[in-house]
Amino acid sequence: MNAENTAENTHAENTNTAPTADKTPVTVIGLGNMGAALAATLLASGHPTTVWNRSPAKAAPLVARGARLAATPEEAVAASPLIIACVLDDTALHAVLDPVAASARSGSPTGPLAGKALVNVTSGSPEQAEAAAKWAGSLGLGYLDGAIMTTPPGVGSPEMMFLYSGSAEVFETYRPALAALGDPLYLGAETGRASLYDAALLGLMWSTFTGWLHGTALVGAEATRATDFTPVAVRWMRHAVAGFLETYAPQVDAGHYPGDDATVDVQIAAIGHLIHAAADRGVDNALPELLKATMERTSAAGHGSDSYASVIEVLRRERRASVRV
Repeated sequence: MNAENTAENTHAENTNTAPTADKTPVTVIGLGNMGAALAATLLASGHPTTVWNRSPAKAAPLVARGARLAATPEEAVAASPLIIACVLDDTALHAVLDPVAASARSGSPTGPLAGKALVNVTSGSPEQAEAAAKWAGSLGLGYLDGAIMTTPPGVGSPEMMFLYSGSAEVFETYRPALAALGDPLYLGAETGRASLYDAALLGLMWSTFTGWLHGTALVGAEATRATDFTPVAVRWMRHAVAGFLETYAPQVDAGHYPGDDATVDVQIAAIGHLIHAAADRGVDNALPELLKATMERTSAAGHGSDSYASVIEVLRRERRASVRV
């Protein structure tokens, strides 16, 4: 995730501590809003931190806090055993590191990359993560792919998740440094898994945001303020909806959907009330109409008396059909 926030707004603000011998030196490549937040938090945690950015001026606030500014990517890589890359995209990552890799191939037998670890938190696809891991492995560079599940102000909070997949050795070796950024969750050796989780969780977030906004528009049509409605919505999601997810997850894994709480057909009837209420109040119904259509496909597939979790069978069936085509 990314957001337009400055490093000065991070959890690490005004908490810098002096580097200590037990703190791993870290290089941060890329000083956009998120990269700057990562570097600021590492500095605040006492890690000797080297930074590099294509526009060196962005490093000035971090240098003022004690960071070392590298003049080139080669110098940045040489400074630390752990390299964290947070750049625009996969193309930008290779634009920075490919010249260093070329130097490694033509230089000494070890080269500047061999034996180091790259933690790549650049947004990308699972396929790009797998390709990057192969590229890194060909250079003797340990590789861990990461997904940051917060915006820059949340960096440094132990409540915020940082997802990682790839080299277990890199994760365990540098877990203390990664823990300074947020709660590090290792998802396994399949390198693309963190990126896949990231995409899935963002889909959940956007769906939740849009559902909340639709509900806010609905109650707002009768002069209810968003700040009055939202605490009720949050309580509903935290204590009821979260419980539904925990109930449905084993059903999904088992492929068995007992409709002992509320069936798909009951949900179809219920969402009809939402659609009518919204239409009467001039609220756009594209989202609930889409949800209703999906429920109706699920019922038509024979799951009308099953729980809402059975909707996944329609979603999976559509995927299988697209694969066959």
